[in-house]
Amino acid sequence: MENLTPAPFVDALLGYQQTAALYAAVKLDLFSLVCAGTDTAEGIAAASGAAPRGVRILADYLTIRGFLEKSGQHYQPAPVTRAFLDRASPSCMSGIVDFLASREMLGIYLDDPVSYVRNGGSPGLGNIAPDNSVWVTFAEAMGPFMGGQANLVAEHVGAWNDRPRRVLDVAAGHGLFGIAVAKAIPDAEITAVDWPAVLEVASANARRAGLDVRYHLCPGNAFDVDWGTGFDLVMLPNFLHHFDHDGCVAILRRVRASLAPGGRTLAVEFVPNDDRVSPPMPGMFSFMMLASTPSGDAYTHAELEAMGRDAGYSSVTVAPLLPTPQTLAEFI
Repeated sequence: MENLTPAPFVDALLGYQQTAALYAAVKLDLFSLVCAGTDTAEGIAAASGAAPRGVRILADYLTIRGFLEKSGQHYQPAPVTRAFLDRASPSCMSGIVDFLASREMLGIYLDDPVSYVRNGGSPGLGNIAPDNSVWVTFAEAMGPFMGGQANLVAEHVGAWNDRPRRVLDVAAGHGLFGIAVAKAIPDAEITAVDWPAVLEVASANARRAGLDVRYHLCPGNAFDVDWGTGFDLVMLPNFLHHFDHDGCVAILRRVRASLAPGGRTLAVEFVPNDDRVSPPMPGMFSFMMLASTPSGDAYTHAELEAMGRDAGYSSVTVAPLLPTPQTLAEFI
């Protein structure tokens, strides 16, 4: 007991300060400035239009948190910062703060956390109304985070002997999964399903990729829109976790009915082990669903298999999408 300290509890309780510091640093472009060689509080302040005292305290905090390194009065980026928080880096994903640290997201988590635990869920982002602008924000902000996953899925699909030509991307969002498959398979035609405003983001991304001729839009609710049949591949990237077992079975039945003979179904999910607490990120993802959906969850392999059986599939195989924390699930 003499070595016991409340520090872990206090540190976790103050987690919102980390969110605030990272948000401020991204919006002030602090990380990119440091990566470009502006390495003092005064220099960063002059370049960003912030007060030197504010920058110094923020940069020191970020140093303690491991995002910067400090020698004397000079700051250097940590490797994780140079890779993922420098706007000049091809793997930069700093823009995800616009979604993950948005007022709407923070409010969902912090305004009344007791309520969604008591209720076993929250209206939150689970609202599937077509005019919910949060999904446009998600599509615009989360693309850099999802791009690596999309490329891994496309690499997997591109290695098949029977490469798909007609592909359906359900809840396409930013569209990057379908776009990556289209890049890997030059004759693949992609149909993207999502709300109209969200599909504007996906369509713009497809145009930038030079794929607009092969990229088709199907606006509407994934549970009832007529998206057609005869698909060689249907993808459900980061979608099933928003719903309970019955909701997942309903969408999987729709998907299975729309497949061509020999067609395949792939989902991308956070899949925890049976203990539901490992690996850490998939295990913790359930809390995100508790706070932000009425009945969503992170599902184990066994739970995905049960959904698949109830939807008419015979089995479900899973494979990690390393180095990401997510899993590729194929419903067979």
